[in-house]
Amino acid sequence: MAEHEEPKGESLMEKIAEKIHGDDHSSSSDSDDEKSAPSEMKAKIYRLFGRERPVHKVLGGGKPADVLLWRNKKISAGALGVATALWILFELLEYHLLTLVCHGLILAVAIIFLWSNATTFINKSPPHIPEVSIPEKPLLEFASVLTYEINRGLAVLREIASGRELKKFLGVIAGFWVLSIIGGWCNFLTLFYIVFVSLHTVPVLYEKYEDKVDPIAEKACAEIKKQYAVFDEKVLSKIPKGPLKDRKVA
Repeated sequence: MAEHEEPKGESLMEKIAEKIHGDDHSSSSDSDDEKSAPSEMKAKIYRLFGRERPVHKVLGGGKPADVLLWRNKKISAGALGVATALWILFELLEYHLLTLVCHGLILAVAIIFLWSNATTFINKSPPHIPEVSIPEKPLLEFASVLTYEINRGLAVLREIASGRELKKFLGVIAGFWVLSIIGGWCNFLTLFYIVFVSLHTVPVLYEKYEDKVDPIAEKACAEIKKQYAVFDEKVLSKIPKGPLKDRKVA
């Protein structure tokens, strides 16, 4: 009887062990599936303009990106406040830049002059006037970067004007047309102020609500591609195109 009872006990223990290992295996596989599912979902998430990096990196990183994304609220608010004050002075109050510079220099020189002469009457040392000079290196770096960007833009326009990519050509024409309309509504200073305010508001708002904006942008891009495909089929495909010959550069 004992010989028959031992196999039953062993078989019972084996079933229990198999049950436990089976549950562990299923739970681990479930957890692996749960871990892999979010990663796959993250990989499939659409990002605006196809970006793969954070917004901070897209804006170049460093201090300029920190200012645009309000990492330092005092500096960002100060820059926006100064831009707003200048726009109110020059646009609403119709103040002029040369007048503002001259008035500022008159006030500064008059204060320092009176302060220097007043110290002789009250027997105090004259004020130390610091030497002010414009650093050459930052100006040269800014000019170099500006020149590079202008040359790159001209090269892109030249490539588009060569007639190779109709889609980019239509996009550039539409962009310039929209800018011309906006330029008719306001002057350059107001346009510059609008761009400045947009750079200080749109990126930070997008970074905060990107999970809500990206799905809407995905649907909008899909609809635009759909409409462009219809326009291409009905209009662009019927435009006669001459043969394009690549010129070999010696």
